[in-house]
Amino acid sequence: MTLNRAATESTRLRQATFAGGCFWCTEAVFKMLKGVTKVTPGYTGGTMENPHYYTVSMGTTGHAEAIQIEFDPSKIAYPDLLHVFFATHDPTTLNQQGADSGTQYRSAIFYHDEEQKKQAEKAIKLAQKDHPSKVVTEITRFTTFYVAENYHHDYYRKNSSAPYCRIVIDPKIQKLKTKFSPYLKHSNPDH
Repeated sequence: MTLNRAATESTRLRQATFAGGCFWCTEAVFKMLKGVTKVTPGYTGGTMENPHYYTVSMGTTGHAEAIQIEFDPSKIAYPDLLHVFFATHDPTTLNQQGADSGTQYRSAIFYHDEEQKKQAEKAIKLAQKDHPSKVVTEITRFTTFYVAENYHHDYYRKNSSAPYCRIVIDPKIQKLKTKFSPYLKHSNPDH
């Protein structure tokens, strides 16, 4: 199944597409933000049609594990999403986040229009000020997003006591709560 920009153009909702390592992590982070109505894990940025987790994990498809965010810009602005994106992963490691390595774990912003591209370029410059190493985040035009298999959806919520979630995702959630408290939904993070 694929998603495209046309799905939300008729409403006030907009889309953002980011890759910042394992999509279990990025999904968990962005689902907690006010104004974010939906976060879908999947694959984008490669050439293989209809990829699945096994093929993407091999690192030969060109796809990255990514998330497609549906958001209300009257409640959270795209630059705010970018700020959270850069603060909750390491944009200076090429094709790697922690122990996860390969092009499928690269840092990338897939822009949906020229305004998003300009804002992403500006966000990289701002992020560079926070990092002594070079920010290697790619900025690429969005083309097609392939939705991940069902067992990847809401992975953190369903498996929060699993070792990966406790070791890798929990620190990101704690950082989000500490640094971005005003951006957070304070009720149910699944809505």
